[in-house]
Amino acid sequence: MALSGIKVVEFGGLAPGPFAGLVLADNGATVIRIDKPESSNVDVLCRGKRSIAINPKIPSGKEALLKLISSADVLIDPFRPGVLERLGLGPEVFLGNAEHKGLNPRLIYGRVVGFPRTGPYKDMAGHDINYIAVSGALATLPGSEKPTFPANLLADFAGGGMTCAMGILLALIERGNSGRGQVVNTDMVSGARYIAAYPLIHTLMPNSPLFNDARGKNLLDGGTPFYDVYVCKDGQYMTVGCIEPQFFKVFINRFLEALPKGFHLDGWRPSPQTRTNRDDWGKLKDFMVNGFKTNTRDYWGTVFHETDACALPVLTPEEARATTSPDEPFPAAHPRVLGSQPVKSAPPILHLKAGQHTQEILSELGFGDKEVRRLAIDGALGKEARSTVGSGHKL
Repeated sequence: MALSGIKVVEFGGLAPGPFAGLVLADNGATVIRIDKPESSNVDVLCRGKRSIAINPKIPSGKEALLKLISSADVLIDPFRPGVLERLGLGPEVFLGNAEHKGLNPRLIYGRVVGFPRTGPYKDMAGHDINYIAVSGALATLPGSEKPTFPANLLADFAGGGMTCAMGILLALIERGNSGRGQVVNTDMVSGARYIAAYPLIHTLMPNSPLFNDARGKNLLDGGTPFYDVYVCKDGQYMTVGCIEPQFFKVFINRFLEALPKGFHLDGWRPSPQTRTNRDDWGKLKDFMVNGFKTNTRDYWGTVFHETDACALPVLTPEEARATTSPDEPFPAAHPRVLGSQPVKSAPPILHLKAGQHTQEILSELGFGDKEVRRLAIDGALGKEARSTVGSGHKL
């Protein structure tokens, strides 16, 4: 696999950092997640990872982490700016500077934060919805009275985790050329803005047919009847995306044939030519809204199956899994690179217990029983470990 032999250390977090680590693990990297002792990490993006629970605020715990990170190829920092620096684990400690040599000059130090590290929001807390709000991306999304946000997919995962993973891969290539480690700065505002480059650039073009009008009146934001989601008789949904004339022709002809005999809207029925007549789009929208409600989603899915109508059902997560990866309960690793060793995802797990592999990882780092015991007595491995050792038992 492409990243076999690459060792990644990921500080435990939520969403973007763990997703970046998942992308690397799914492609062969060895990923160790650092958790707080006794923490209840709820991250589900833990496939193929191991966990060590250690407290960096305890001197011996910090020394152990310095040793761990000094042996790694990649570090993923999911915290707000300055957190790892205050712990004495910032980039300069490992990469060095003009005044001192670093502990790991070849380290790729990947950092993912919410807002840009400079600017008016740099010291503020936020979440995905806030990041896409100030990126400009949210303003381009569909909605009547207000824009609709796409869960936390756009900033957390596309602009954050996936972009960070891409930056780490680019940095590994650069390291292969220069021999030097790199700092990868990712922020979810800039990442979401980059992901949204296509609509954002179109908003700058006065004559663009895509995003030059008010929200909800453009080609791709629900402003056209042939690019939208429709409710069916059973309360489930069909998507329609027949933008091009040839696809609209296939759609409308199939739609008309499948409707109940004599179905019309005040005596009006559309034709393939309706697509180019904006004056009729309002009637077409009403016709389609009422038409889809005459039958179920599965009926309409069958009508348009194996055609170029660009009309497909909205599947539930369970249905999508059965269709795309019936043998894997979790989404499979993607993309698949042809010509290389196939990506084989690790067995899926829903929960990785904090510290589940602490002793195993410490042993790999060369820590003997006495050193592990000292970490436990110091409290670096948590209260439970210290209590166990204090009562004379082995860890």
